[in-house]
Amino acid sequence: MAMISEDDFHHSANATYRPAGSNLRADQEALLGKLLDRPLPGLQRPKDRFNGTYIIFFSLGIGGLLPWNFFVTAKEYWLFKLRNCSSPTAGEEATGSDILNYFESYLTVASTVSSVLCLMANFLLVNRVPIRVRVLASLTVMLAIFLLMTALVKVDTSSWTSGFFAVTIVCMAILSGTSTVFSSSVFGMTGSFPMRNSQALISGGAMGGTISAVALLVDLAASSEVTDSTLAFFLTADVFLGLCVGLCLLLPQLDYARFYLRPVWPACVFPSEEQPPQDHPSAPSAAPGSGESSIPPLRPILKKTAGLGFCIIYLFFITGLVFPAISTNIESLDKDSGSPWTTTFFVPLTTFLLFNFADLCGRQVTAWIQAPGPRSKVLPGLVLLRTCLIPLFVFCNYQPRVHLHTVVFQSDLYPVFFTSLLGLSNGYLSALALMYGPKIVPRELAEATGVVMSFYVCVGLVLGSACSALLVHLI
Repeated sequence: MAMISEDDFHHSANATYRPAGSNLRADQEALLGKLLDRPLPGLQRPKDRFNGTYIIFFSLGIGGLLPWNFFVTAKEYWLFKLRNCSSPTAGEEATGSDILNYFESYLTVASTVSSVLCLMANFLLVNRVPIRVRVLASLTVMLAIFLLMTALVKVDTSSWTSGFFAVTIVCMAILSGTSTVFSSSVFGMTGSFPMRNSQALISGGAMGGTISAVALLVDLAASSEVTDSTLAFFLTADVFLGLCVGLCLLLPQLDYARFYLRPVWPACVFPSEEQPPQDHPSAPSAAPGSGESSIPPLRPILKKTAGLGFCIIYLFFITGLVFPAISTNIESLDKDSGSPWTTTFFVPLTTFLLFNFADLCGRQVTAWIQAPGPRSKVLPGLVLLRTCLIPLFVFCNYQPRVHLHTVVFQSDLYPVFFTSLLGLSNGYLSALALMYGPKIVPRELAEATGVVMSFYVCVGLVLGSACSALLVHLI
């Protein structure tokens, strides 16, 4: 059996790995039977007692998106706070009107830019800053931002509307960026665990969206003071973020988690392996711990995950194209009846709650069924098939219509069915692709791959949101 020196591996704060050109067979092993996921000699794999690790990752999935969802869905609160109530002059009124009209656009730009920049920074820091530091630091910043916004809920900001707007945009940018760092870091962490833990984190994210949709419905039904309901939402997010900090501290104390969080070392070397010569491009040229090995090799990760990356980008492109720009403008055909179910509650029920619940169900199904596989051509085929959902939504009762006047689907049951299909397919297929990503690379690159997969999600959502504006104008 060939022997490999310890010096042939790159060292970092979180992992030890061979250079990108390494031909370790573990790099090519089947998804569920990878050598590096098997216990090392002398180590027995502990059990996840009471599903503690699974529950922690599910809770962290909720915590990663629940605050952001509360921040975005508090639309009435932002309209109330940004309305200038102090009898402004003409110039001030124009400024306030501009803020109100384009507030959501400002939020979108701020959150998108910060998310992309923070994802890039997180990838560069994967092997320079320990993952525990990144997770806890991002959670702490998120908690601090939400505590600040919670404190401002009951503050009269009518005399400094522009200042409050600036504070809100800055807070949104920081919250979106730190939430991205937290989610991508934890997802990268689950890459070293069995797939069920990645599924727990992904399903937790969908649960966060479902909870925010339910909270929106409760707010509409209660018809309470907008600041009171928003205060309740923000306090809930504060409590949950504090809980997530405690769970992150508890996770390394569990034997099951500690087993998979151990430093990664190559477990075995196959007889057929050959050492790359020292002058080979893939041969290590830096001593252990040197700066050159601090950044994970990006090219092999992109090469390995290219197929899954396409699936993720196109999945979220179609979802972002339809939801929420198109789906939230589909009105009930019985709107003139004046019933609250066809006016006030129609969009929150048939769009936000139904989509998020269907998305959650789709992701949860992957806990029991994982098909098609990561290398199957059926997976990208199903992803491309979702393109058919676009005309289905367009020819529902979307209003207002300028160019396409025909409404093909003359029943409120159609948007309910289409939204369910959109959510189920998005949840199931995206969960599969995201779970497979860190498993088709060597375990020592799983964390960096998790960050790359999060970047694919971000790209898909950005493209979908950008093109949705064009689609709206075409209708």
